[in-house]
Amino acid sequence: MEVILGKSAGFCYGVKKAVDGAKHELKKAKGKAIYCLGEIVHNKQVIKELEEKGLVFIEDISEAKGETIVRAHGIKKEIYKLAKKAKINLKDFTCPNVLRIHKIAEEHAKRGYYIFLCGSKNHPENIGTLSFCGNNVAVIETEEDVPSAIEKLKSSSIRKLLVILQTTYSVERFKKIEKMIKEHIPENVKLVIKNTICRATELRQKETEEIAKKVEYMIIIGGANSSNTKKLYEIGKANCKNCVCIEKASQLDLNSISKCEKVGVMAGASTPQELIEEVVSILK
Repeated sequence: MEVILGKSAGFCYGVKKAVDGAKHELKKAKGKAIYCLGEIVHNKQVIKELEEKGLVFIEDISEAKGETIVRAHGIKKEIYKLAKKAKINLKDFTCPNVLRIHKIAEEHAKRGYYIFLCGSKNHPENIGTLSFCGNNVAVIETEEDVPSAIEKLKSSSIRKLLVILQTTYSVERFKKIEKMIKEHIPENVKLVIKNTICRATELRQKETEEIAKKVEYMIIIGGANSSNTKKLYEIGKANCKNCVCIEKASQLDLNSISKCEKVGVMAGASTPQELIEEVVSILK
């Protein structure tokens, strides 16, 4: 059996920065409680490891009783103010690409732009980003959301539009949405599109498609609640009739896989290297 492992599989820069940063803070704390606002990354194994090292995960800044880590997905603008007021020391490990989106959104909101944010409205990254967009904003999750977003723009009488994207948004879906926006916004609207999909996300999605087309069986490794992992699975499934998404090696259907000559493996941006190596080892 030939196993084709994606070169871009596993931790992206932003996730590595957050996880390494958390481990460093825990080591410095020497047993003293360190808090993290929300899951630092969307991977159960990573969360469990950090909890065992002493990281306390909380859902609200009011629960923090000491140094608190800001996860890779970022936080709402107002949380920074609340932490400062409560004299809570924040260790900000927000992905630099997410911070860049916050800056773009805030600058354009101040300049009077209406903002379209492409992404899931319930994803923690976008919950944070929305707080930097001001009041004139519409979230576009799929192509079906474009007409209502354009109607909101028209009724606002604003003639400047910014389009930004969740860092892990689908490249293919955005191409369709971009085309729809350009075709249907009023001619007198100034359009600014900032493709804020992370470069690592683009490469990972492209590589997943390439591998899936070559193999009989495609395996995506990543957290069930990971947005970028779900998108990789969608791509894998569209290009390989036998595609599965797993969180750990024990979920592999070895009977089905053993009949294949070529198997592809890709992992989400929050998937640790040891999980990837375990899957590849079992396959080989």
